[in-house]
Amino acid sequence: MFSRERARTGFTLIELLVVIAIIAVLISLLLPAVQSAREAARRMQCSNNLKQLGLAMHNYESIHGTLPPSLTVRTNSAGVVTWFGGWSAQGRILPFVEQNSAFNAINFDLSYSSPVNTTISALNVSTFICPSEVRPEPATHGFGLAGVLNYGVNMGDWYVWGGSAGVASRAPFTVNAARTFASITDGLSNTVLMAEVKAYQAYYRDTGPISGMTPTTIPAPSADPVSITNQFVSSTAPQTSGHTEWVDGHVHQAGFTTAFPPNKRILGTANRNVDVDLTTRREANGGPTYSAVTSRSYHPGGVNVLKADGSVEFIGSTVNGDVWRALGTPASGEVISSDSY
Repeated sequence: MFSRERARTGFTLIELLVVIAIIAVLISLLLPAVQSAREAARRMQCSNNLKQLGLAMHNYESIHGTLPPSLTVRTNSAGVVTWFGGWSAQGRILPFVEQNSAFNAINFDLSYSSPVNTTISALNVSTFICPSEVRPEPATHGFGLAGVLNYGVNMGDWYVWGGSAGVASRAPFTVNAARTFASITDGLSNTVLMAEVKAYQAYYRDTGPISGMTPTTIPAPSADPVSITNQFVSSTAPQTSGHTEWVDGHVHQAGFTTAFPPNKRILGTANRNVDVDLTTRREANGGPTYSAVTSRSYHPGGVNVLKADGSVEFIGSTVNGDVWRALGTPASGEVISSDSY
């Protein structure tokens, strides 16, 4: 008699391992493509956020005749600050980003940290946050929670504000003053209004004056000015709350400067490359304020920027420092070629 083998109803261990290995290889091949597609979608949404902010700026300028100031302070004859409102340019354009109720609830005569305003300060405004931001949650401050920010207004190169007796800055946004689009004589398409920044950014502040610095003498943007940065980056730990208060008009919270090109890490003590921002005496303390608040993003290779004509462009981290500075000034007369960035 012949014996009949029982038909197999499953995989052998070797076959199962081969199938698992094939699936793992396919996943490893597909995962980068999926991640790339997701990042492309996030970058597109980020660009759309900036386009909305550009439209908001144009609507604000059309109604009020100027762009909003970066913040407002009042000083006495000695230059001592006697009142600080603090509200950022972003806070002033709320009605134009579908936040009318929030805007109407603000008392601009009082600080954003005043109890009557803290409910608004704690808001996370979706238009202010890049979808690639890794820490979008509100931050805890002494007055309570505050919403984070990923789009800073252009507040200068190194020189931000000279105090009540200081000369005007070379920026679209500044303290106690407001520009018109007509005053941007370099051309709206050649001037950056806003750029990406990272929330919870490390920074030093109130570190004292910079040796040898004046409003018209600034360090080379393509270099690591050790003699300057060493005055800031010491063994002490920096604060890590930069760009965590969209309501706060200080440059380290609501702004950026073109001191260094996008995503640049500066040279600190002991030749340490550090991802940190630097600010001298803050605007609310009467200045003078010099600052390196670098534009940064989580998008590989560069940052999205909003130009004064309302267009949005992606500018690479390798952009020449002088070109980046020229894009940051509204009326300095530089000639910029579109193929240089």
